[in-house]
Amino acid sequence: MGVPVERYSRITGKNRREICLLRGFPCRWGKCAFCDYIEDNGRDEAAMAVQNRQVLSKVTGEMRVLEVINSGSCFELPEATLEDIRALVREKGIEKLFFESHWMYRGRLEEMRRRMGVPIVFKIGVETFDREFRQKVLNKNADFESPAQVAEYFDSPCLMVGIQGQTREMIAYDIECLKKYFKLGTVNVYNNNTTPIKRDEELVRWFMDAYSWLLEDPSVEVLYEITDFGVG
Repeated sequence: MGVPVERYSRITGKNRREICLLRGFPCRWGKCAFCDYIEDNGRDEAAMAVQNRQVLSKVTGEMRVLEVINSGSCFELPEATLEDIRALVREKGIEKLFFESHWMYRGRLEEMRRRMGVPIVFKIGVETFDREFRQKVLNKNADFESPAQVAEYFDSPCLMVGIQGQTREMIAYDIECLKKYFKLGTVNVYNNNTTPIKRDEELVRWFMDAYSWLLEDPSVEVLYEITDFGVG
């Protein structure tokens, strides 16, 4: 994928918030079979901090909620950027943050909550609760056994649908788990990229028909295109 063009946006539909796409260090795992989202990472900490500060300067605080994403986990953002976010929370009256983290950082979530000083909705890229498909096909390195185990740490799972090898039954189970164990969630309809993992068009059509009700569900955001949040 190319380097993102848009890095700041406002989500005015479900869960109104401002959103910033920032740059961080390379994903600590970085081996997910479906992910080619690596060009936006970097190793020049000072340059990334300056660029991230420019993006964060666009935040107004009018919605009192801010989501920060990067091509990895929030723990991989530059230290200066994390300090800038903490300062922004105070300056703009932010009352809630959305962050994303890999399963491997589950033991550090409370540390980040204490640091920021406001409630954080932690998202996690689960992709699927089918352990075999998640681990052996998607190579997620997230070896939890059950959705209940994920819910002990995280608030909002991100699922992926429409991948070759996935089945209707797997998707149905994933949506069932999402609604049963979590108050919020995101469903990403898979789009082809440079990886060998490919989209199943028939499965996507079935999902968009069978689960069209999710489009009206206030607790679930369905992303048909990867830029549906206005960044990327």
